[in-house]
Amino acid sequence: MTDSVYHSATPQIAKHRKDLAPAINDAFETFSHTVFADGALPEKTKQLIAVAVAHVTQCPYCIQGHTKLARRKGNSEAEIMEAIWVAAEMRAGGAYAHSTLALHAMAELAPDGSS
Repeated sequence: MTDSVYHSATPQIAKHRKDLAPAINDAFETFSHTVFADGALPEKTKQLIAVAVAHVTQCPYCIQGHTKLARRKGNSEAEIMEAIWVAAEMRAGGAYAHSTLALHAMAELAPDGSS
């Protein structure tokens, strides 16, 4: 199966998005550049964080783009993969931690299953 649910990001799509809401698009681009600029954290580290977050949000465009940027900023393949494993643990850890809600809900039920 070669078809994808996700269409290719093209310069034409970017232009159309900008044409539909130019001020908002420009503000987003400024925000993005500002976020990824060197600061308390260097851009290299920020791109590694972005790779991990992209895997948690499961955005294929972000995964591809930030993985390439992370490599260009000097992160090794091993560093990137380790960041992805951190993301996987955090995603799984969220389910583990939230099981507390289910355990409390079950505890509120009477032994016969009624509330």
